Parts: sequence; structure tokens; C-alpha cells
Amino acid sequence: MTEARTSNRRAVLAALGGLGATSLAGCVSAGGARPLVTAKAPGFVVPPLAPLRMSADRITKITVCLRPFRAAGPRLDVETVGDKRVVHNYGHGGSGWSLSWGSSTIAAGKALEGGTKEVAVIGCGALGLTSALLLQRAGAKVTIYAKERTPQTRSFRATGTWSPDSRVADADKVAPGFPALWEEMARTSYATYQTLLGLPGEPVSWSDRYTLLEGAATSPRGPRPPGSVHFAEYGERLRDIVPGFHDLAAGQHPFPVDRVRHGTSMQFNVTDLAHQLTNDFLLEGGRIETMTFDTPADLARLKQPVVVNCTGYGARALWKDETITPVRGQIAWLAPQPEVRYGVFYRHVSVLPRPDGIVVQQVGDSDMWGYGVADERPDRAEAEAAVATIAGLFGTAPAGT
Repeated sequence: MTEARTSNRRAVLAALGGLGATSLAGCVSAGGARPLVTAKAPGFVVPPLAPLRMSADRITKITVCLRPFRAAGPRLDVETVGDKRVVHNYGHGGSGWSLSWGSSTIAAGKALEGGTKEVAVIGCGALGLTSALLLQRAGAKVTIYAKERTPQTRSFRATGTWSPDSRVADADKVAPGFPALWEEMARTSYATYQTLLGLPGEPVSWSDRYTLLEGAATSPRGPRPPGSVHFAEYGERLRDIVPGFHDLAAGQHPFPVDRVRHGTSMQFNVTDLAHQLTNDFLLEGGRIETMTFDTPADLARLKQPVVVNCTGYGARALWKDETITPVRGQIAWLAPQPEVRYGVFYRHVSVLPRPDGIVVQQVGDSDMWGYGVADERPDRAEAEAAVATIAGLFGTAPAGT
């Protein structure tokens, strides 16, 4: 590594460490990270839980997100397009928010090589916002160019749970050094998130999670179907910093199932995080301009010599990147329940409480659920079925109030 590159990396890391109270973290996945499971300490009993009010008439909206899966993992290389040096930062599957600070630290370091002081960022989602703010705090003058602001992006439709290895890569097709690179990104992001705990609006918080198992099942998801993608799972590499899950014995929990696993997971209030991060960027001198890019040649319109491409799933069309495969995920949003501070995974349905609503998501019996599906139209029947599954758990009628 050259001295210039080392210096740029230090500048970005220094900026990352000083993000303070109004930064952003987190993304989303269907089922969340697969945690380490260990025996539960004797004497633990689940505290009283406020019941989830599950009924179809409490659905406030249904959103669909296409996760940009790349078998080789996120694209972080550099190429030249005309007179522009382009640094790519996209293709994180269901781990975009969770890896954002670590991935953007790498991308920003590459963008700053050569002493560049003016940088364009394409895209206003998770990776675009984090890249822009890191570059700005490392001393660059940054403008974000995007067709849509953050609330209209796919990133804004994220579940909001810490899921750094959710469909992040195909374990059989990654480069030998990718697991270590993933760990570097995850640890950098995780450390940043710790600085955002306990803040107004709860941009980052912790919540109890309960995974419910029935019959002879030993896992909440089924076995990998023959011929399916071998999605990478690297959770063991973080076992020293991420809390594990524990089995609960009968009498330690209130759920009507054979076995329950309990743990604590990090989650993100994406609505508040996106708002705060955008405000930070603008207040510190950044600019956001509306612009549509149809081909890489359109970059010639930009005055900046360096461009960081954070277009997520949009890179499939813009860059003609056929290595991106869509993975469809749908959320049914129910009206918020401030008294609910826990999540549930039951019969392939994930429930996560957020200040802006209760997230209810059908995640299927394997990670192949939604793989290769590019349809972003909401499916009301799927949403109501997911809500009914959880309603049955609490003994309430799906159509109740």
C-alpha cells in the first residue's frame, strides 16, 4: 500500500470515528443474521411481553424492495469512463445498511487517492449517503446526484435489522480474500453503530428477539434446496462482538411452541437515520442535485473528476451489470405499537417493531425465497397471510382490531 493510499485511508477512518450523534447505519434482510446459539443460563424467564396486535385491517402500507445480490460480493473496484475515474460501491444483497460504513470507508479511500478534492456520488440510498458523508468529513467537496431522494429509494424500504451477511455473496464464488474483507467492513460498521445508541429518535437500538421452533425443527429455515445458491454465512467471525442466542426451556417463555431461542439484536430506525444523515450532509456543506443517468456516458455531464457509483440495484440497468440478481422482499407495515420492544420469527414470518410501524415479512423456508424475482408490485395476499400467521400465534383473529 502506498503512503498516499495509507494517508487517505486514515483520513476516512478518522472521519468515520467522528460521525457523532447524527449519522446513519443499518440495513436489512429477510430473516436477519444467523446468530450463534448456546445454552441458556438457568433462572432466566422472559419478562412480560406486550401482545402484537395482528390484523389485516391494521396494515398501513405494503412495500417491496429488490436486494442487489452479486455472487462475488459487493463491487468495490475502480474503472475509467471517459475522463472520469469511477469507484464502484454497490451489490450488497440484503446487507447494504449493515455494511454501509465499512464498505463506504473502502470506497471513499479509493476515491481520495491522488489527492482529489471534488467528488461526485451517484445515488442517494444507504451507500450513497454514507459514502458522501465520509468523503466530506475527510476533506472533499461532495455533490450527490440522484434521480430520487432517499425516501423514494429501495434502501428506504429496508427491514432495519443488523444483517451483515444476508445474501451478501455466494460462498462458492467469492475470491479467497473476501471473507476477511467482509469482516473488515462488518466490524467497521458495527463500531460506528455503537456511537449512535441512546440518541433521540433511536437511530440505532437493541431489541429482544424470539425464534420459535415447532416439532422436530432445529432451525428456523429449512435445508438448502438442491441446486440453490450457497449464500455466504460469516457470522462466526463476529462472535466476539455480537451477542449470541440461547435456547429457552419450557417454563422460561410464554409461547405455545416446543422450543424458543432468545437473543438481543441491533436494529435501525431507517426513517430517522436517513433523515438525520441527509441533514448532516447538507448542513456540513454538501449538495444534492436531481439528475438521471441512463448510460455511463452520461457521467460526462459532471464537473467532478472522480465519481463514486452507489446505484444499488439500479446498476444492473445503468452499468449493464448482469452479475446483479434481484432478490424480492416484501414488508407489510402495521400501525406502530410503542409498547412492543421485541421481535419474533415464527413459521417463516419475521416481525420487527420500529417507531414508524410493525414490520411483518414473509421470508420463506430458505434464502432462495424471492431470488431472481424482479416484480416490485405489492402482493396483498402474501401480506395478509404473513399477518395471519402471527395473529394465530397470539390467539387473535386475522380480521380483528
